[in-house]
Amino acid sequence: MQLFILLAWRNLWRNKRRTIIASASIFFAILLALIMRSMQHGTYNYMIDSMVRMYTGYLQIHSKGYWEERSLEKSIQVEESQLQKIGKINHVSLVVPRLENFMLVSSEEITKVASIFSILPEIEDSLSKLKSKVVTGRYLNSDDEGILISEGLAKMLNVKVGDSIVLYGQGIYGITAAANSKIIGIIRFALPELNNTIVYLPLKYGQNLFGMENRLTSMSIMIDDLEKISFVKNEIEKLFDESFEVMTWDEMMPELVQGIQLDSVSGLIMLFILYMIVTFGILGTIMMMTAERTREYGILISIGMKKKWLMLTSLFESIFISLIGAFSGLIVAIPAIIYFSNYPIRFTGEVEELFLKFGFEPIIPFSTNPKIFFAHTLIVLAIAMLSALYPISYIRKLEPVKAIRI
Repeated sequence: MQLFILLAWRNLWRNKRRTIIASASIFFAILLALIMRSMQHGTYNYMIDSMVRMYTGYLQIHSKGYWEERSLEKSIQVEESQLQKIGKINHVSLVVPRLENFMLVSSEEITKVASIFSILPEIEDSLSKLKSKVVTGRYLNSDDEGILISEGLAKMLNVKVGDSIVLYGQGIYGITAAANSKIIGIIRFALPELNNTIVYLPLKYGQNLFGMENRLTSMSIMIDDLEKISFVKNEIEKLFDESFEVMTWDEMMPELVQGIQLDSVSGLIMLFILYMIVTFGILGTIMMMTAERTREYGILISIGMKKKWLMLTSLFESIFISLIGAFSGLIVAIPAIIYFSNYPIRFTGEVEELFLKFGFEPIIPFSTNPKIFFAHTLIVLAIAMLSALYPISYIRKLEPVKAIRI
């Protein structure tokens, strides 16, 4: 066996150009497949992570029926002991209490509708990196009685740090909620939808404003392993009665899930087309290699070499070519994907405007999930190995006398 492995290896380098051409087709197949899927999965992961950090968390605890009604009457009151128990559940990395509402915000004669988030500033910053988005003024403290306002909304109202705006809306049980609040800081979001609509208040200030002492609309839960989300959900549900509801991010954002699934299908179709091209490319190269060596095969069989050993040698040659192409593709793809995972591609100019118009931040991150590397490398290797069946079939049917005369 060792002799035939050595013979197959030496045969590869008798014609270096042929070997390089065959390996190159596998190299480019793996490189393109890995980059394409890594880019797709990286974009999906970034979209999901951005949405859950800004809005829902990977899991959210709220009153039963709150998600459909979004009413302050569906608020919850959580005991400190329950918060501590949630924090101790395996894979729970952060518990973020929030009080959310909608209000009118006014400055002089200008009035707009805004989404109001009452938050614990330090915990919220751990979730959404809100402090880093402050462009003017300062970040909130827990005991402040002022607000953070998004940059676009501040421009619409023609206000700046130090100015006051009127917040007017409805608190719990229909009470009037109104305040003249000082702007402590201005924050900037990349997405216009966020940059034009959001106001942040310290949680205690918001609870007083809406008449909701010690009450919340929801608690967002972050976890360190998305695959453990069902386990964490089950553990949280054990801590609460039937008046509470625990929902996962995909249950709260079905539109995002459907969009990702649709885009993933289009990506798989593109991969299928790529794999078809690769299959014909590899098979064509192997057929060419086999045809070139017909006379060589005929001579070897004529001088006494058994066909089964010749087929085995040909199989080893195909394995070596496949491995050379696969490992070369991985050696080039992995560093590139890791680099773009740490430093995502960022678009500017018209492309940036197009991304923002559709509600996406103009970056393309890459995923370094090992499953991507294993799955697509194995697929390309499987295609290469199936193509190796051709020379085996060819040698089995070969007639040495006719082959020598070619």
